[in-house]
Amino acid sequence: MTTLGFIGTGGMGVGMAANLIKAGYKLVITDLNRAQCAPLEAQGAVYKDSPKAIAESCEIVLSMLPHNAAVEAVGLGKGGLVEATSGAKLWIDFSSIDKETIVSVSGDLVKKGWTVVDASAGGVEEVAAAGQLALWLSGSKEVFDAHQPIFKAMGKSVLHVGELGTAKLVKNAMAMLAAVQHMSIVEICWLLKKGGLEESAFQAILKNSQQDSVATQRIMEVVVSRKFKPRKSWMPKDVGFGLDMAREMEVPMPFVGLAQQMFGIAQANGQDGYEATGIACNIYDTLYGIKR
Repeated sequence: MTTLGFIGTGGMGVGMAANLIKAGYKLVITDLNRAQCAPLEAQGAVYKDSPKAIAESCEIVLSMLPHNAAVEAVGLGKGGLVEATSGAKLWIDFSSIDKETIVSVSGDLVKKGWTVVDASAGGVEEVAAAGQLALWLSGSKEVFDAHQPIFKAMGKSVLHVGELGTAKLVKNAMAMLAAVQHMSIVEICWLLKKGGLEESAFQAILKNSQQDSVATQRIMEVVVSRKFKPRKSWMPKDVGFGLDMAREMEVPMPFVGLAQQMFGIAQANGQDGYEATGIACNIYDTLYGIKR
């Protein structure tokens, strides 16, 4: 039985790791917050106190980390993968970070015999728990092909998208598209409401139009119910990474830039403590002087 390491057992990571256990893999796990490992330990996962210890106890390391610095620390920091003297030499990182960081960390780890595969996951915590994520991977196609059972335990669709770093770019690009989509749908809702059409009516119109999709249905369900799930949305961070890369590539992105400014309005007004749909609704409430 293959033993996998999983680093980062927060909202997304815990669901992904749990599905690997369900698929029959042995897991060794770690997180800076030991309490976040408890649900997985109850399912048979074994806690280790560092990325180094994880690597030395498994065949393949996977991770889902919150930001660039965390990926750099796991890969190259004290007690990091770079210090492992045995065990795994393959790291598949699903973290939502920028392309530059994963390429840089990989460059240093390759010197120590490591292969790094860059991966990204599309979906929220509930989707991760259900094993229904959209997974994008880049880097070694040979590794991608060889480990399909691992990926399919966590995702409903698994795509190889090119050379190392491309999966991070795809993740950022999808966040940018979603940001524009959220803002534009809520903006149209306000236009129609001013014209006498309630959100529920627009929901039905959209569902029976060519613009209908799983994404638009989910957005409208939240808009109509106004049941905003309190949580930290990672979308503004991912959009920011995407805009940074767009500037480096000299690609103008005016709509995405405006969407990012809208997230800034939410932050400035203390309205950013929700998932993206809730943030969008709160922004437009603020713009229209509505206090809820």
